[in-house]
Amino acid sequence: MILTQKLCKRLEGWLESSLWSSRLIVLVAVLASLMTAFAVFYLATVDTWLLVKEIYHYADPGLSALERKAIRSQAIAHVVEVIDGYLLATVLIIFALGLYELFISALDQARRSQAFAKVLIINNLDDLKSRLGKVILIILIVRFFEQGLRMEFTRPVDLLAFAGGIALVGLALFLSHSAIYRFSEGGD
Repeated sequence: MILTQKLCKRLEGWLESSLWSSRLIVLVAVLASLMTAFAVFYLATVDTWLLVKEIYHYADPGLSALERKAIRSQAIAHVVEVIDGYLLATVLIIFALGLYELFISALDQARRSQAFAKVLIINNLDDLKSRLGKVILIILIVRFFEQGLRMEFTRPVDLLAFAGGIALVGLALFLSHSAIYRFSEGGD
């Protein structure tokens, strides 16, 4: 009987240790997210370099007003894409750091940093979802802006649909900020 209890206790200890150690599989997601973030930062930086090279000819006195307008339109669209890329890379970094903090260990060096409170206070999955949600909302707004630049208004209903989209973006921002305020004040 005593031997059976010791064996059960040892088996329970081994099982709990194995279960707890299985959380380390999250490192795969952390490392993959970081690698993807670096790749997206690279893409956005190359896009920035190409944008600078592209708009170099903008001041060329030989360009017509129509050509200058086309360069300007393309440049603004590229700027929006660059912003979108950097925001996506930021989401991936926040995701990687948040997963690490939640499942592996506290980032001691980050906690000593003054920027920690502004960037990464994640105590549970809801905090991580909230942080990611805010950045994803910004990405969606940037994407909407990008689509708005390409949109051609041929009928009055097109302009009305665009205005409705802007109103919905404003509503989304209002709701996200009011939810942030409500939760920071301790309300439900």
